[in-house]
Order: sequence, then C-alpha cells, then structure tokens
Amino acid sequence: MDRKLKVLVSGTGFAGQGHTDAFRAVGAEVVGIVGRTASVVNEVANKKAIPYSSTDWQQALKDCQPDIVSIGTPGGAHYETITQAIEFGCHVFCDKPLTDSGGSALELYELAKQKNIKTAFASSFRYMPCIIHAKQLVANGAIGEPVEVECISHFNLERDIPFGWSHRKEDGGGRLNNNFTHKLSIVTSVIGEKILSISGEVRDDLGKAPIVKGVHNFKTRRDFIPKDLNDPSLKWGESNVEWTYTVLAQLESQMATKPVSVLFKHGGLNPRFNEDHIVFYGTKGAIYIKGHYGSGPLYLWDENKTWQELSLPHDIADDQPNVDGDTERNWQCLAREFVKDIKGESFSSYQTFKEGSLYQQLIDIIRKNGNSTDVLHLQ
Repeated sequence: MDRKLKVLVSGTGFAGQGHTDAFRAVGAEVVGIVGRTASVVNEVANKKAIPYSSTDWQQALKDCQPDIVSIGTPGGAHYETITQAIEFGCHVFCDKPLTDSGGSALELYELAKQKNIKTAFASSFRYMPCIIHAKQLVANGAIGEPVEVECISHFNLERDIPFGWSHRKEDGGGRLNNNFTHKLSIVTSVIGEKILSISGEVRDDLGKAPIVKGVHNFKTRRDFIPKDLNDPSLKWGESNVEWTYTVLAQLESQMATKPVSVLFKHGGLNPRFNEDHIVFYGTKGAIYIKGHYGSGPLYLWDENKTWQELSLPHDIADDQPNVDGDTERNWQCLAREFVKDIKGESFSSYQTFKEGSLYQQLIDIIRKNGNSTDVLHLQ
C-alpha cells in the first residue's frame, strides 16, 4: 500500500490533538476531526490544519471515507462511535479505557474480529524507554527468574478539579481506567501477557467536585478550579468512582517456574513522600525504575549486592520518536506499529481490543471488591 492512510479523529481535547500529531508523524493523513461542540471542533481543526470538522460522526465517516478512526474521547463515549466505525469498515485506534464496562468492551472486540478489522488499544506506557530496557534485562536473565513486581504511585491530585468525565464511572472515569490500564500494560510487557488471577480493593475518597463550565481539555482542567470554593452559588457533582486502588495479581512468565506476584498500589489524592516507582524482583537481582510510569532512571541490583544506575542502550534511545511528552511519544510508537500492520509492512506486536476488553473485564472484577472475608466473628 503506497498511498497515505486516511485518519478521522474523534475528540478535540488533549488525546484527539495528540493522536492527530502521532498519526501525521508516522506518515498518515488526518482528513477530519469530530467533536461535540461546533465552535470547539472548528477552532481545533483550524489550529491543527485539519481540512474537515463536524459534530456528526456518522456523516463524517461518509464524507471522509477514512481507513482509520482514532478515538480520543472519554471511555463512556466510545461504544457507539467505535461500533459505527467498525460497521463502516474502518480500522480503530482507541485510547484507554476501551469502554465503561467489560461486557461492552468484549462486544467491540468480538465485532472487530467478525468484521476482520484491525484494532489498537493505547494503554501505551509500555513504550517508555526504561520499560523496554527492563524487558531486555529480564529476558536476558539479569535478575534470574522474576518472582515479584511492585508498582507504587501517589498523585496528590487537586480535590477541586472541576467535575467531569473522570468523576463518573459511566463516562469511563476512575483511577483503574486511567492509571491501572497503563500499569498493567507495563508489567505484562516485561513479565508476560498471561494474567492468571486478580483481586483488589477500591475507594472513592473524593466525594464531590465543583461544577464549572468551559472545560474542554483534560490537561488544562486545573486552570478552572474555582477561586472561592465557599461561594454559595457554586454547584457540586457527586463522584461515583474510585480515586484509590490496591490490586494483587499473578502473571505467568516463560522466564519463571512459578507465577509472578504483582502489587499495584495507587493513591490518586494522596501525597508521595519518596518517588513513585516500579520494581521487578528476581531470584538473583532486581530492577528499580523511578517514576509512576517508569520514566527513569533505571537501577540494577546484581551479584555485587549494590544498586547501579544503568544508561539507556543506544538502540532503544535511537528508536524513540523525537517528540516532547511521554504520552505523545508513546502514542506515536503505537501508531507507528499500527500503520505498518495495516500497510502490510513488518511490525512489532502491539496491544489490541483483545487486551482492551480483557482489562475492562478485570476492572469490573476489581470494583466488585468481592474477595474480602469478614473476620469480625474471630474477634
């Protein structure tokens, strides 16, 4: 396939604009963008030099005739948009979460398989350079057999960020949808993709948030925090989703004789004391990576029983897109492999709606909190 692939983008915020840049960087042509509000979508289309803009998704599919649709809206808006795109014959690149429930996510995966549609699921922080480095080290036996992984993060998010999709389960909000998806993708990329068991506990320790008009971009929502939170005319929305989670999982690994234990601990509203981190423990050593998504640097504990900082190998550094921002760079990595696959070129494996639907089903299980045992009778 020699011609440029045509891409239609859904969403005008941070993700939609980021997807636009990512696909252009890998040689695709962004032919249109769709949003909810005419004035906003027209403004973004002009800003990004996109020739077509609309608030009507079905009409845009007919007008633009895209090869690929890129979904950059909150998860609660994905199901109908993706269903229509698949029925139209478009390949689909979708940000996390895939939908707001495991059942609907599984339906999309099955429909895409039935229609022979290629899909990409952007839980894409597995493309962080230090994560790729860790994957190489573990595969080469640097820590022996992997036995345990620890993922710890505390974000200290502002409690008064304006009420929106991130506060609502039905809109794809919650820290599991928007943090755990990346963490799970990171760990499975290093240890192995087969998840054997999972359990967890979640907590909504926010409660409510102020309702403010004019927020269109997720990245700038902090700018809209009301100056007077005691204003009696201020209206408040009720959160119905988790801001803190603790998840335990077991993964199968071809590099280990026993299942690998994984702890995911995230406090969205809690302050950190030391740095967020990811650690891979093995029978002969360990790998410690600073940063909640493994931004680095990376340290190796080896037979000398000391932590040594390791430089990023040149082959990994040279393969990274030249773009600012971890999120933007990771989108481009995924878009690169997705486009190669569609064009029939050699590509590296990437996550699809198979993982997207699995992750959503796992999140449903975790949110049930059905694994705890009442011990009051023992006291």
